[in-house]
Amino acid sequence: MRRTPPRRPAKTPTVTHQDFSLANIANGSRVVRLGVTDLSFHRATAAVVALVLQRMGLTVERQYALHEVNFERLREGTIDMLASAWLPCSHGVYRQAVPARELGLHYQPYAMWGVPDYVSEADVASIDDLRKPEVRARMHPLIQGIGLGAGITRFSLKIMDEYGLSDAGYQFRTGTQDDCVDAFEVLYRQGHWGIVPLWHPQFLHHRYRIRELKDPRGLLGNVDRAVLLAREDRLALLTRAEIQVLDNIRLSNPIVAELDDAFNRGERSADEAAREWLARHPQMLRGWLAPVS
Repeated sequence: MRRTPPRRPAKTPTVTHQDFSLANIANGSRVVRLGVTDLSFHRATAAVVALVLQRMGLTVERQYALHEVNFERLREGTIDMLASAWLPCSHGVYRQAVPARELGLHYQPYAMWGVPDYVSEADVASIDDLRKPEVRARMHPLIQGIGLGAGITRFSLKIMDEYGLSDAGYQFRTGTQDDCVDAFEVLYRQGHWGIVPLWHPQFLHHRYRIRELKDPRGLLGNVDRAVLLAREDRLALLTRAEIQVLDNIRLSNPIVAELDDAFNRGERSADEAAREWLARHPQMLRGWLAPVS
């Protein structure tokens, strides 16, 4: 059974830092600088948030960076909001020093190690099974991950050590999201056994059947909350009703995987994918925007 997501903690106390963003109120210009983790599903989710902000009359400037860089920018005040933060597990180590409020629930992500569905569960049910000589003989030894700052990478490095997989002959390699996706798709096309360090949501789940391996040591963490993080001082740009709109935004793992697939394989930009999805689900957008309607 999938782990129960933790409850949202109490809101961070308001801070009083001032900068030029607050001056925008007096100038009649409301600009939100939105930090986006530079992975496709984060871009897809941020596109939905940006469209909602634009519908409320705000100008959105997006900045793309790696996980830890975005949190540092939010702490320093060079961005106003971050979409999306995975809390408390994957990004909790970065969240601690950032004075911000959590808004909405974009989806409920979690890290996983998976294998293609044609790999027999009778042979490989858990990460422990990867050490079996008969499994190791068939399994591709290279496990292609993504960047060092990602939660799945930190968790995977612990898995390699604590499950003894390096000693068994496996190698974990960091890289880009494209490296990870390409490695999996090559394995799948060839029908080879292999491991993909992945997460939900991600567009591969929209295209392939990937079976999650059990993690008896619990190194992959729990289900996170993917939320919008907003600096309390920058929320002065918004009315109370507009803040409620941002808190109303609810997506899901399958929705974000669908958006991610349209962005990656459907020849859509992130904004086009978000606009088309919202056009097909007008009742959801109306529900979010109800406080300002």
